[in-house]
Amino acid sequence: MKRSPPRADVRIELLDWESARPRAAPIRHAVFVEEQHVPAESEIDAWDPRCVHVLACDAAGTAVGTGRLLPDGHIGRMAVLREARHLGVGSALLIALMDEARRRGHANAVLSAQTHAIAFYRRHGYTVVSGEYLDCGIPHVDMTCDLGMPAPVR
Repeated sequence: MKRSPPRADVRIELLDWESARPRAAPIRHAVFVEEQHVPAESEIDAWDPRCVHVLACDAAGTAVGTGRLLPDGHIGRMAVLREARHLGVGSALLIALMDEARRRGHANAVLSAQTHAIAFYRRHGYTVVSGEYLDCGIPHVDMTCDLGMPAPVR
């Protein structure tokens, strides 16, 4: 299945943490700490400086979503501001992270998905590979995707 391109009004930037932090950290704080009640001290971690980060910016240039790729091919910290959800921002972020993982030579991408987002990740070619577990009190499952082929998006 052919994947859909990101929306024309969403611009994706790949950045190191120093460059991404001023715009990514507030998005992650709003989504994870304020909405989902993740402890603030757990949200920013020692992995951030070692990751490549993506920002999704709207037509006005405002950052509305973010995510990161760890050196081992794990994707994480996917967050989209409430007002930008269901507009294709999450898909644009995930596609950019998967493309970067491929570029870096990873055969698979792995992520820890909140259970409410399983269907979203399945649309991008991910399959569940673990039982449910709690991370910061939120139900999660591990998912993986073969990066040998472009991810399907419906």
